[in-house]
Amino acid sequence: MREAAHPGRIAPFPAQLPSPEATRTPLGAPCDTRGRRRGSPQTSTREPVIQEPVVSEAAPEAGSGGPADPEATRRAAGVTESARANRGWWDRNADEYQVEHGTFLGDDRFVWCPEGLDEVEAELLGPPEDLKGKDVLEIGAGAAQCSRWLTAQGARPVALDLSHRQLQHALRIGSAFPLVCADAAVLPFADGSFDLACSAYGALPFVADPRLVLREVRRVLRPGGRFVFSVTHPLRWAFPDEPGPEGLSVSASYFDRTPYVEQDDEGRAVYVEHHRTLGDRVRDVVTSGFRLVDLVEPEWPDWNTSEWGGWSPLRGHLIPGTAIFVCERD
Repeated sequence: MREAAHPGRIAPFPAQLPSPEATRTPLGAPCDTRGRRRGSPQTSTREPVIQEPVVSEAAPEAGSGGPADPEATRRAAGVTESARANRGWWDRNADEYQVEHGTFLGDDRFVWCPEGLDEVEAELLGPPEDLKGKDVLEIGAGAAQCSRWLTAQGARPVALDLSHRQLQHALRIGSAFPLVCADAAVLPFADGSFDLACSAYGALPFVADPRLVLREVRRVLRPGGRFVFSVTHPLRWAFPDEPGPEGLSVSASYFDRTPYVEQDDEGRAVYVEHHRTLGDRVRDVVTSGFRLVDLVEPEWPDWNTSEWGGWSPLRGHLIPGTAIFVCERD
């Protein structure tokens, strides 16, 4: 960990354009899913964040002449375009995201997915009593709710996100741990810096080459370290992203890996999400030097009556919405 990463301050490590030797990729928290209809941004009822949002080079800020509703399409999107688009999207939409989902996520809970699977019951990182004194890297931390929970267990987390605006929400809520604004594919930490790493819908769904992230995570983990990450279940890509009955009929090929892209009226991507089949995910994990310990497909609990984009009780009781990969570095 670099000396610039101090509790209560965001340590900036900006993403850069890719070089032949290393490419930069985005990270974030779970999005509202593909193709959702956007309404007007909600007004936050919480205290204001510290600074104004960062204006992305990928698209104009809302109200500056840019499109209110970007065009949704399926087309190729490489590492650089995906990174620029998603960093801008999360900086522009962090406020709305935290208002819309902040209550569900809580300020200091560790929730793996819209199904509501909580680390308290899942123990995917291990028993809570074993977390004390462990160095943990949270990737795509958003407002760092998971890191706050880890701190309460006696762990020493570092919360990392590409979006400066998301990390400003972590500051607003309060953090006694380092906040680092950096790229998940180029982690600013020394080899073997952490005992554990976790990512609840962060980074992996949004990067053009997830192996870049996986290899970096393996590098910063100590031997025997565990990495647990959750992503949209690959099966869901074959279905419309709708919470109602219309989301229960197959409408596309599961094997079509063409990225989902939202673009402005000039064709510039403003949001990108990448599809990997279940087999792709397993191969990514193994070829990146991890051993796959478990693959968890959370069932929809009866207590959860909420909808989150395309996630809903109706769909959740019939088809999986989330896949959680539990990996270890040998």
